[in-house]
Amino acid sequence: MAIAITPEKSVAVNPLKQSQALGAALAFLGLKGTMPLFHGSQGCTAFAKVVLVRHFREAIPLATTAMTEVTTILGGEENLEEAILTIVKKANPEIIGLCTTGLTETRGDDIERFLKEIRERHPELNHLGIIFATTPDFKGALQDGFAVAVESMLKEIPKAGGIKPEQITILAGSAFTPGDVQEIREIVTSFGLEPIFVPDLGASLDGHLEDDYQAITVSGTTLKQLRSLGSSSFTLALGESMGGAANILLERFGTSYEVFTNLTGLENVDQFLHKLSYLSGNPVPEKYRRQRRQLQDAMLDTHFYFSGKQVSLALEPDLLWSMVNFLQSMGAKIHAAVTTTRSPLLEKLPIEKVTIGDLEDFEKLAQDSDLLIGNSNVNNIAKKLHIPLYRLGIPIYDRLGNGLFTKVGYRGTMEVLFGMGNLFLEAEEAHAMGQWSSFLSS
Repeated sequence: MAIAITPEKSVAVNPLKQSQALGAALAFLGLKGTMPLFHGSQGCTAFAKVVLVRHFREAIPLATTAMTEVTTILGGEENLEEAILTIVKKANPEIIGLCTTGLTETRGDDIERFLKEIRERHPELNHLGIIFATTPDFKGALQDGFAVAVESMLKEIPKAGGIKPEQITILAGSAFTPGDVQEIREIVTSFGLEPIFVPDLGASLDGHLEDDYQAITVSGTTLKQLRSLGSSSFTLALGESMGGAANILLERFGTSYEVFTNLTGLENVDQFLHKLSYLSGNPVPEKYRRQRRQLQDAMLDTHFYFSGKQVSLALEPDLLWSMVNFLQSMGAKIHAAVTTTRSPLLEKLPIEKVTIGDLEDFEKLAQDSDLLIGNSNVNNIAKKLHIPLYRLGIPIYDRLGNGLFTKVGYRGTMEVLFGMGNLFLEAEEAHAMGQWSSFLSS
């Protein structure tokens, strides 16, 4: 059991976390025909857009209400109305994902009243779905904003018809990449089940080319699919942060659920496949039985390099939980753990302590580690401390293929094993070469 520590600092010197609004925007990008809209200044929106564009290397639809000093004082209703009307005129989305920012949250804009009055003045907007998420960026982090957005998606779903035994809802948290979602979809459908992913980043941010450019998301979870969630026979919540959203479906439709906090590692994947086999009534396909044997062989090949290694991590809580458990299963030791926001998982971590802090804290704690794990902002620390970095999380702007990177299932676990294992191997070779050079020079 870990002790969660929050350093008493006035400011974040080298921030680790991303804002709630960015997390909510990422979730909304998993819905088809959607335009995320930030109610705040242009700078808030521009920063989030740059982070997402650099990470995914894709065109990211993101709009702003462009609040100024004057409109901040007088009120933002006019800006919000103008932004919605402009988006509808130019992009004609099916859904607008509305996110607040620190500016409008501090001012205290009554967004729900604004939206009600805007719809009364413009009945032509009745067909438009507007999903509102409260995401102040002065508290919480990316994971929190992502979860709030998913919960908002599920609160307004109309009542559905009868239950479809083969249909299940999968709530994929912010720790899962588009590549992860695609891998999970392939696994679930192989059991004869029909999954509806909320959100479906595997369809919208997988890096595919379209026939023509669209100003809104062209793939993802559809409105029709959202409205059919009440017919699902079961909900799989992937990531502890999705537990609240799963509970909404339980309360509204009586849909039972189970939370899987980790889909990386032999035991975790085994449990997931057993659950799918139980839900479908079908045996585990031979394809995955072979992949399991491949993973066992990969673990034998790599455990020499993991055993006893000191690893330091700077990740969002769901991702931190997943990697800590995976590394310990391979015999590695957790030297330091820094995260962005509070989570029920933190105290359950099988380590002595976890710090809710920034990268300045991480730099102090991570010295003498054998490996660092974090996003690209950790790279400068890795160079300064001369420790290899395994890139994970958001943003990663100095590597390609982030959208399709996979760390779940047997196949994804092997990808992580070999990626980290190769870093350990390179470090050992570099150390041996250094010793040999010292011997020759002496």
